[in-house]
Amino acid sequence: MPRTTNSKQTTCSKRSTASNRPKSAKMRKPLGSPAVTQARGVSVGQLLPSAFFARRADSVARELLGCWLVVRHGKGQFERHVIVETEAYLGPQDLACHGRTGPTARNRAMFGPAGHWYVYLCYGMHWMLNIVTGQEGVPAAVLIRGAGTAIGPGRLTKAVGVDRRYDGQPAACATGLWLETGVGVPRRRIERTPRIGVDYAGEWAAKPLRYVVEPTYFAVRYVKNSVSS
Repeated sequence: MPRTTNSKQTTCSKRSTASNRPKSAKMRKPLGSPAVTQARGVSVGQLLPSAFFARRADSVARELLGCWLVVRHGKGQFERHVIVETEAYLGPQDLACHGRTGPTARNRAMFGPAGHWYVYLCYGMHWMLNIVTGQEGVPAAVLIRGAGTAIGPGRLTKAVGVDRRYDGQPAACATGLWLETGVGVPRRRIERTPRIGVDYAGEWAAKPLRYVVEPTYFAVRYVKNSVSS
């Protein structure tokens, strides 16, 4: 790393007002996991279940594009940011992965259950927000690099108020930071590139594990709303 169905899906509020769709007139079939909603007229905003994250990091990274990163500020105040850029870190064999040399105080959350946050400080200045993926005990995660109007992982965490207090916490309503279903993105609209800032990782530096969708693909990228309790 740089120096998201289930019949029991729930929402984190009594009513969800976040919705989105591509700017193109024709909607497409669901992409990959059915946790990514893609049907015309279907409202989005269901909590992504832990099973969504208990898979390969590259699959999760791709399918998180178009989903919502949601943060709660006080009682009934929500911000939703549509995810437009991610990076996958695949485990101990991945020489760009923090967990490649085993658990430490800094990266311990990465070895925990899928669907929990891994947050670390980069260069002593910027918090990086990751969601743990795959099998517990195997260090793998997805770095959320861009969402809403904030492009770049440091800008994103500053915009949503993320810091170390979320490290090791589940992506759930109770923690005030979670991920929700959104409009899936067709593979042909996704650009894959090498990850940023991992030149030290040997052959892994060139692997196309960064996933990007043009932000203008979405009609709405940011929603701020209050929800009645």
